[in-house]
Amino acid sequence: MKKIQMVDLKSQYEGIKEEVNKSLQEILESSAFINGPQVHSFQASLEKYLGVKHVIPCANGTDALQIAMMGLGLKPGDEVITADFTFAATVEVIGLLQLTPVLVDVCPETFNISIDALKKAITPKTKAIVPVHLFGQVANMEEIMKVAKEHNLYVIEDNAQGIGATYTYSDGTQAKTGTIGHVGATSFFPSKNLGCYGDGGAIFTNDDELAHVLRGIVNHGMYERYHHDVIGVNSRLDSMQAAVLNAKLPKLDTYNAARRKAAQQYSAALANHPNVITPKVDGGEDAHVFHQYTLRIVNADRNALMAHLQSKDIPCAIYYPIPLHSQKAYLDPRYNEADFPVTNQLVKEVLSLPMHSELEEDQIKFITDEIKAFLG
Repeated sequence: MKKIQMVDLKSQYEGIKEEVNKSLQEILESSAFINGPQVHSFQASLEKYLGVKHVIPCANGTDALQIAMMGLGLKPGDEVITADFTFAATVEVIGLLQLTPVLVDVCPETFNISIDALKKAITPKTKAIVPVHLFGQVANMEEIMKVAKEHNLYVIEDNAQGIGATYTYSDGTQAKTGTIGHVGATSFFPSKNLGCYGDGGAIFTNDDELAHVLRGIVNHGMYERYHHDVIGVNSRLDSMQAAVLNAKLPKLDTYNAARRKAAQQYSAALANHPNVITPKVDGGEDAHVFHQYTLRIVNADRNALMAHLQSKDIPCAIYYPIPLHSQKAYLDPRYNEADFPVTNQLVKEVLSLPMHSELEEDQIKFITDEIKAFLG
């Protein structure tokens, strides 16, 4: 059995090595490092894959979220509702823009934003909702869009962990995550399901006018060189990262299928264990792309289990150990602990196992055998 990695990017690289190396060499020889042909071809390919009118590449996923909010014209003091149980970048950009973050609880089965909690949090100052497709599981976008329409709110999808997932509406129609809200944002951090070899990100929208604004913002507010029409930032996807993404995008569905297969093997091995709750797939099979495979360890010592796995050279992690409402940077007297029962419980129970497209059956068996042996 080969060494177990939390994310095995080296093995994945072996499958695209020739194409990546050739593309990188072409960029080095052409010196088209910024906004080169690779960036334009990736943008067009991703638009086609997602079925979205506009993809605006940028430097990273956090920038993508910030630029999306800037493009919508949100003003200081506007309230933006998002999930308490997620990575800090989601709320970080809200604070950076002097907007007011409003954190709400999540669903225990999917870890995604609770519709009931969302509805209760809406005030006259609310201007936007940021659902997160956490760990690769699609959020309940049909209900979120209904709530947004009723209250005239923007929806900004945080799709950093969900790229390639498909949402199925109650009438059977489908859409890729990131393309359902008014605007979507994603990250191409190396460990993501579609990751580059550095930082990268993108923004998605079907709104022509918004896309025009976003394209200006990512490039210092310029549409014509040295003509600054809007306040912008410097956030561009470089050609070398686009070359890697061009090699990976045609394989994204295959990568995600491999992740789903690994998840099914994990869940089958751990099924019905009294101390383990395996991830739920809410929706069709392609509604979860398993950016992470995250268990809940109940009525057992999660931290001791984690230490045991690590002693056996099995990497694992806690995503996320502290709720956002308890983080020093985001403390707010408006928050009441009683409003976050699910999040407060999840942070005590969750444990993420190795998950990537190169996992092998013997590795999964070894991991699950060790979990069962420790828990009894």
